[in-house]
Amino acid sequence: MLGLDSEPLLCGECREKLVLIEGEICRQCGRSFSLFPEKYRQNDICLDCVRWSKKGPSISKNRSLLQYNPFMQEFMAQFKYRGDSELIKAFSDELRTLFKKEFRGTIVVPIPLSEERHYERGFNQSELIAISVGSTVVDALERPLHEEKQSKKSRADRLENQTVFTFKSGSDIRGKSITLVDDIYTTGATVEAAGKILLEQGARKVMSFTVARG
Repeated sequence: MLGLDSEPLLCGECREKLVLIEGEICRQCGRSFSLFPEKYRQNDICLDCVRWSKKGPSISKNRSLLQYNPFMQEFMAQFKYRGDSELIKAFSDELRTLFKKEFRGTIVVPIPLSEERHYERGFNQSELIAISVGSTVVDALERPLHEEKQSKKSRADRLENQTVFTFKSGSDIRGKSITLVDDIYTTGATVEAAGKILLEQGARKVMSFTVARG
C-alpha cells in the first residue's frame, strides 16, 4: 500500500481509490450531496443535521477530507486496530491544507479514548491526527468508560449514543473557538456529545474535523 522513502506515502494505485469530498455538501456536517437523494435534505442541510439541531446547540460544522468508502474502511482498520500509526502521514499535507482553510486560528481538542481502549491500541488515533494538522492541541476531554467499538454498533445505536465525556479541569478553552478532531464522522453522535461538554465549559464555538465522512 505504501512506499517507504522519507515518509510513508500512498502509491498511485491506492491513491486512485481515494474519493475526496468535493462539490455540493451539507453546510453543517460536510456530507457530500452526491451520495443520497434530494428527499433526504432540506435546502443545504441533510436530514441528520436537522435532527441534531432539534436536540440543542453543539458543533456548528464538520468538515472531512475523504469519503469513507471500502478502501478507507480497510485503511482505517489497519491504522487503528493493527497498530500502524505511521499511516496517518499519508494524508498529512491534505489534512493541514483543509484544516487551514476551514479552521485556522482554532484550538484543537482530540476525541479521547478510554484508558482501556488506549492501552489496547497503544495510541489515540485522534491525537495523532490532531498533531498532524499543526495547530495548538489541548487535551481537554476524558472518556472514563470503556464502550463497545463504534464500528460494531448499528446506525440506530450510534444515533442514541450515550457516550460520556468529562472535562479536564484546568483546560483553557473558555471563550475560545474549538475544533474537535476524530478519525471518522458517521452519524455525528460522538462529536455532538463532546461538543456539548465543551460548550457547557465556556467554549465560544465548537466545530469538528475528521479524516473521513461516512
